[in-house]
Amino acid sequence: MKSSIRDKLEQLTRRKEELDAMLGDELATRDMDNYRKLTREHAEIEPVVALYGAYQAAEANIASAREMLGDAEMKEMAQEEIVASEAEIVRLDDELQKALLPRDPNDERNLFLEIRAGTGGDESALFAGDLYRMYTRYAERQGWKVEQVSASESDLGGFKEVIVRIAGNGAYSKLKFESGGHRVQRVPETEAQGRIHTSACTVAVLPEVDAVGDVNINPADLRIDTFRASGAGGQHINKTDSAVRITHLPTGIVVECQDDRSQHRNKAQAMGVLAARIKDVQVREQQQKIASERKSLIGSGDRSERIRTYNFPQGRVTDHRINLTLYKLQFVMDGDLDELVAALTAEHQAELLAALAE
Repeated sequence: MKSSIRDKLEQLTRRKEELDAMLGDELATRDMDNYRKLTREHAEIEPVVALYGAYQAAEANIASAREMLGDAEMKEMAQEEIVASEAEIVRLDDELQKALLPRDPNDERNLFLEIRAGTGGDESALFAGDLYRMYTRYAERQGWKVEQVSASESDLGGFKEVIVRIAGNGAYSKLKFESGGHRVQRVPETEAQGRIHTSACTVAVLPEVDAVGDVNINPADLRIDTFRASGAGGQHINKTDSAVRITHLPTGIVVECQDDRSQHRNKAQAMGVLAARIKDVQVREQQQKIASERKSLIGSGDRSERIRTYNFPQGRVTDHRINLTLYKLQFVMDGDLDELVAALTAEHQAELLAALAE
């Protein structure tokens, strides 16, 4: 183990001891806000310190076993203990490095998923519909809640644009690498000659923000318009001004929501999407300012960046960021994204570990 990592673990061990003492002090726990802050920090540190304790125990076992190597009767048992403890140290070292990686504060948040048809006309809109089903089925497999915020359907089916809110444990952590350009290669149903066409959609995954603390939106910067909703929904939805369009004047971001009969709920949904988009712009600007020469293996997350190709004639899906090709396209389109999500997460962790070791 590198000395820098051991020093960090020693610091965390001492900090846990301090937290144990503070949490045991009645005076320190009377302030509930401070108490919650201390317990949250303790919960984050405790698993790491426990791993380090197990690592130190394995080191101690090796030292004790080596002292027994000179005893003929104990030599064989000592050698077995050394082999087992060395294997345990390798495992624990890997777990400790991952445990020390900087955490994305948004990982446990819910998210807004936005899918927009790009080049390819009607075929692109149909593909947007396919991506919508793919992500919603994946969400259902995870036990997450999916709520459609707004949708603009195309004439032949699919979507010109669709926005959904996905709520569930760790939702953003698993889908955050999906932002970018998604390309499809297949023979459209409208293609009489049987030629393969290439179409594209863009996907944006935005963490849901805390409207109170995360984004400060000045009401004076907003233009809010109401209008009659279009499409399905019965007489009421089409006869009242329930649809809401919010324009954020400083950034030019426009959000529409008309899927609910209540103007109040449509406005609340639109404000949630707007806050997420503004936060996304702020984060991207900050990332550009602090960007180093090292570029993440999973890409910049730029929505214009082509990240994945879905080739239907060959039954394959390729993620270009990590050079991963899977010949299980139908399973993927049915929401089986576990292998892709795991591979992207592993590459991200490997990149963070490489940066940590520098």
